[in-house]
Amino acid sequence: MSRSSRQSKILSIISSRDIETQDELVSELRLAGFDITQATISRDIKELGLIKTLTADNKYKYVTKQTIDARVPDKLMNVVREAVISVVTAGNLVVVKTISDSAQAVSGAIEQMSITEAVGILADRSCVLVVCSNADDAEAVKSRIDEACK
Repeated sequence: MSRSSRQSKILSIISSRDIETQDELVSELRLAGFDITQATISRDIKELGLIKTLTADNKYKYVTKQTIDARVPDKLMNVVREAVISVVTAGNLVVVKTISDSAQAVSGAIEQMSITEAVGILADRSCVLVVCSNADDAEAVKSRIDEACK
């Protein structure tokens, strides 16, 4: 079977159950009909950018980096709630005013929110600028940030 179908199966496996080790992943893939080695799995893990994260029951499991990025830590969201003063749009731009020296942390939180409409994000000491492709995208980003501030 091809590398892409094997890697697709790996993503399917790690999204449906907790896989702690490469050996477990090899076993699961062999059950699915893939004849592979641990070395192949190691390369696939690297190519897919899989990382291990701690689960609620203090075990580790493989996840995609996007899975981690999608879960913005509560502490960062608290920073957003506490530090953001205002959020306004200006055409395709979203301007987020923050309390002094908080813009970098707010910018980091916004980046971790995986806002696909954002083309780029810049921050100084008390202001974050989110650049979008158009005004509609800017409004969508403003709504997401406003929601995070609640």
